[in-house]
Amino acid sequence: MYQFVDRELEKLDCGSRFLVWSMRAWVTSMGQRTCPAQALAPAFARWRMIGGLQAFHRTMLLFNRDALETFGFAPLACSRVSEHEAVILSLIIALRDQGAGMARGTLELMVQEEAVGDLLDSLTKVGAALAMAGIFPSEAHPAPQRGG
Repeated sequence: MYQFVDRELEKLDCGSRFLVWSMRAWVTSMGQRTCPAQALAPAFARWRMIGGLQAFHRTMLLFNRDALETFGFAPLACSRVSEHEAVILSLIIALRDQGAGMARGTLELMVQEEAVGDLLDSLTKVGAALAMAGIFPSEAHPAPQRGG
């Protein structure tokens, strides 16, 4: 998670930026009382992610319904990744790279127990759709250290 939190969006790969935008757009749509899936469908189609829209929508619904705390998503125009956006990015990468074990432990700290299995399934499907579209997020590299 720390490799993403507070990172500048422009320094992330297109898959990471797409996911952050999707999370923010979903939250914005819910706040405007419009259907998030319908609002996101054109962008998902454009990025060859339409097959992942249902899983993404389900993921966000589960986080919205079953979170143990209120998640913080930045506004659409924000240039930096928020903490919860970073966690979700990290979960998708961890599921692919390390399997469900680590992701399960993180989810158990974030959501009600009965939602963990459904979220593992949905996040795995989102990751698979990202991979099929050729935009699976990569680990963000730490920001360069300034010389002193």
